Order: sequence, then C-alpha cells, then structure tokens
Amino acid sequence: MKGMGNLGNLMKQAKKLQQELERAQAEIAEMKVEASAGGGMVTAVVNGKGELLNLKIEREVVDPEDIEMLVDLIVAAVQEAQKTAVEKAQEKLGPLTQGMNLPGIPGL
Repeated sequence: MKGMGNLGNLMKQAKKLQQELERAQAEIAEMKVEASAGGGMVTAVVNGKGELLNLKIEREVVDPEDIEMLVDLIVAAVQEAQKTAVEKAQEKLGPLTQGMNLPGIPGL
C-alpha cells in the first residue's frame, strides 16, 4: 500500500515529539524559580508549575503596625516568581508545542 511508509514516519515523529514533551515537562516540574520584593526583604520560590515551594521573610520587614505592606510584598514576590516560571516554561516548551494548550502548564 502506497503511503503507509509516510504514516509510519509520521507516527515515529509523533512518538519522538511526545517523548521530548514529557522530558521537557519533567524538567519544568523540577525547576525552581526565585523572586524577591522589597529589596530582598521577601523572597518566594516556586516550581516550574508556579506552585509556591518556599517563602522567606526578613525579620526587619515584619511590622505589626503595617501588616498591609508585608502582605503586598509577599504577593509581589510570589507573583513575580510565578510569572518567571511561566516564562521559563514557555521558553522550554515553545519550540515543541507551537501554540498547543497543555494541561498542567500555566500559560501554555
């Protein structure tokens, strides 16, 4: 049957792409991204999926009279780390996905 060779090649390419995607997703899941706010007074660490792994708050920034500022710094640090994680995930997967929507990877 003519054309079956092309189908076989297409299947091989699809399998290779799937393996590359799985490897890239595993690397992203293991990735750690750090961002800080307030001149380093609050530092957030997220994984490649944007999940918060760690939060460091310097003692000097904790003021019982100004909790709102502390909350703002925490939110800013976490959001920046998450944004950076999405950007790095897009960089890693971009050439492989070319606009596909992949579940579990924010922003893709």
